[in-house]
Parts: sequence; C-alpha cells; structure tokens
Amino acid sequence: MAEKESGREWDVMESRIFRMVSVGVVDDPINSAYDVISIGALVANLACAILSTFSSLSAYEWLFTAVEAVTVAFFAVDYILRLLTANCLYPSLRRGPSILRYIFSGAGIIDLLSFLPYYLPVFFPAGVVAFRMFRVARILRLFRINAYYDSLNVITDVLYSKKQQLLSSVFIILVLMLGASLCMYSLEHDAQPDVFSNAFSGIWWAASTLLTVGYGDIYPVTTLGKFFGIVITFLGVGMVAIPTGIISAGFVEQYQQVKKIGDYAFEEQIRFIRLPLKKRDAWTGRKLKDIGLPSGAIVAAVHRGKELIIPSGDVTFQAGDILTIASKTSGGEAVFGLKEMILRKHHPWNGCAIADLDFSRQTYIVLVERKGTMLIPRGDLVLQTEDRLYLLTKEHHAAQ
Repeated sequence: MAEKESGREWDVMESRIFRMVSVGVVDDPINSAYDVISIGALVANLACAILSTFSSLSAYEWLFTAVEAVTVAFFAVDYILRLLTANCLYPSLRRGPSILRYIFSGAGIIDLLSFLPYYLPVFFPAGVVAFRMFRVARILRLFRINAYYDSLNVITDVLYSKKQQLLSSVFIILVLMLGASLCMYSLEHDAQPDVFSNAFSGIWWAASTLLTVGYGDIYPVTTLGKFFGIVITFLGVGMVAIPTGIISAGFVEQYQQVKKIGDYAFEEQIRFIRLPLKKRDAWTGRKLKDIGLPSGAIVAAVHRGKELIIPSGDVTFQAGDILTIASKTSGGEAVFGLKEMILRKHHPWNGCAIADLDFSRQTYIVLVERKGTMLIPRGDLVLQTEDRLYLLTKEHHAAQ
C-alpha cells in the first residue's frame, strides 16, 4: 500500500516537473518562471560567447566565464529533469525505452551538447578546441521559442508540409548546376585554363551565378561563354523563385488553416458565473477532479490574486480563489471568449493528439467531453469524431 502511495506521489511530481520543463506551458506561475529563466540563461550564454571574442572586453573575461559556468550548469540540470520525465514525453513506452528515445532524439542530442562539451576538457584536456566547437549546438535551443509565437512555429510547419516540393526544387537546381558547370568548363577551359581548370571550377561558377550571388572571381571571356552565362543567369532567377514561391504559398495556406480551423465544427456560446471561494466553503482545499461538477458544467478558469490559472484536474482550490464556471446556453454572449466545439467527421483535428494541434498559443483546450465522460486534455490525448471541446481564448479573458 505504501509503495502504491509512493508511486502515485511520484507520478504527480513527474507530471508537474514535465509541465515545468515543457516550453510554452503557462498554466502555472512556476512553469512560466521556468520558461523565462530558461530563455534568459540561453540568451545570456550566447551573448557572453559573442562578447568574449572582443579583445576590447578582455577585462570582463571573469564575468563571461562566471555567466557561462552558471548557465551551463542550468542546462545540465534541465537535461536531467527531461531525462527523469521522459516517460511523460513518450507515454506509450516504458520508462527505460522512453529515456533512451529522448537521449537519441534530435532535441535530446542538442540538450546534451549544450552542456557536455563544457565539462569534457576536465577529463580530456587535449580536446579543448574540438569540444568548444560543439558548443555551437546551444544556438539550436533557440528553436524552442517557437512554442511561444505562432509566426515562428509556422516556419517549421511550412517547411515540413512542403518538404517534398522543396526537395524537388533543390534537385532541379542541382541538376541545372551540374549541367551548367560542365558546359561552361567545355566552353572556357581552352580560353582560360587557369580559371576553369577543372569541373569543380565550373560548379563554383554555376553556384554563384544560379543563386544570383555573382562574386565575379570566375567569369566567361569567350563570346559563346558569355551568351551561355546570360542564359544561366536568367534560369538562376527562375530557379531561386521556385522554392521561394513554394514557401510563400505554404505560409498563406498555414495561416488560412489556423484562421479558419473551425469551419468544419459546430460551435455554441456558453455562459459563465464567477464564484469566489471562502475559507469555509466545501470546495476549498479540494482538487478539481474530486469536487464532482454537474453534467454540462466546467471550471473554465481560476483567478488567484493577479494570476489566471487554466485548471487541470490536479489544481487544488484555495480560499480567495475566484472560479469562472461555465455551462451551456441557447443564446447570449460568452463573456470570457470560451467556446464549445463538436468535432465533425472531416475536421482536421480528428485523429490528432492535442500536443500536435496547430492553433494559437493564446488558445487552450480546457476540457474534452467524450460520450458523457469528461477527459483531462493532456498532450497525448487523441481527439475523435463527436468529441466536445471547450476552448478558452486567453486574450478575450484578459480583456474583460
């Protein structure tokens, strides 16, 4: 019995730590503070790495060294916490395989290279220069900021969704570049054997011309070579425009999808009441999952002082909390911008896990109702047809 209790406590603690280290989870002040500290440590580390290269700032070398030591230690602790909570990241795997999957994932390798090269010279002094090169991997941690901004997140979504078209355009450019280099080598080698000495010289010329850089270190001098160079320059403009057009079209499609994501859903507005809790109230000191709300009612938000908490089942109510309780209605306006959405058959969210959904980071799924059962919207929950979702838009809430 004691072992079960201990296991349950660890599961709760593991879930809290996982939410804390997960970027973009802002339902708790500790989680928000951790995100701020994480970004601050990364920015400070990169700033010191750049500033330490200026000889005029050598007097502050001690400060740069101290900041790097502290921030790298933070990266190491962050990595350990992510290892401990890998089972929450991959809930379908057992603890051991989930840890191994994180270690060998792209994010896990970047996290490891963020701190390990700093400590390796202690054990292998001869490899200081090589280890220092690996510290560049810290820059890749900046991509985690995508979780805060839809505009940045759309970039990776577009590149992933259009990867086949982009690979095709790159293949066309490579074929054209190879053909142009061989032709130019054949036309110019006799006239300038020192410049177009081999096929690689032609490749360099083709790359700089097709990509419209035009360094001018290699150029044709024969009449036929100049004419061919003009043709390749025009083709280069067109070739560069192909991937640009693909990415531009992808941005338009992605933003339209985010904007009109509810076109295939049935939406209703719901009404709210605000309930202040007092010390002697029955709900004070109890968790949301234990209070037994009536069917059709949800606790959409909890105001605690100046904080706005989007509640999960483990949130414990305190005296002084102001609860925003919602229920369905046939008319009227939604004061806090909360909407009820029923997923229809052709909705793009069907079959998707909540963690993989593409919608505004200012919008939260606060509850999922499935065949009369209320489900906590965890990241690994896969949505199904006829699921009833309760969405809260934080911006609307703050405007009230």
